[in-house]
Amino acid sequence: MSPERTIRDENMGSSLAKINVHLIFHIKTSSVKIQKKDLSLVFGYIGGIITNIGGVSIVVGGCCDHVHILASLPKTMSLADFVRVIKFSSSKWIKTIGANYKMFSWQDGYGAFSVSPTLLEKTVKYICFQEEHHNKQSIREEYKTFLDVYQIEYDDRYILND
Repeated sequence: MSPERTIRDENMGSSLAKINVHLIFHIKTSSVKIQKKDLSLVFGYIGGIITNIGGVSIVVGGCCDHVHILASLPKTMSLADFVRVIKFSSSKWIKTIGANYKMFSWQDGYGAFSVSPTLLEKTVKYICFQEEHHNKQSIREEYKTFLDVYQIEYDDRYILND
């Protein structure tokens, strides 16, 4: 057996990955908000999108103007493509659930934050209690806190702006 064959067989047999990510994205300022009665439908649909593209939806939650997703990325898809598919597919579907959503749209940007396995449970609880959390802190303040904690540089003028 040639040395090249041995190296390839030992190193390329399978690709394994587990990348947990906490995503946050907001509706456009010109968009209608998601009605409270429709939130669980939207969150469930987003979870289905994630499953259908090979990811693992751990929890989807949020409020009428933004969504939080904790998921494991598919090993064959980039983060940008993952988010693009979720936003495109969910936006298209949301427009079909009622005439009031005809002008619904997500903002272009998103926040993505890595989550270690040891912090999964804490992150799930955080996402599940978004409504209570936002009684104390605005989405803008929350988002900036994430950016600061993860040491991501940003221009304040563009935070949650279309």
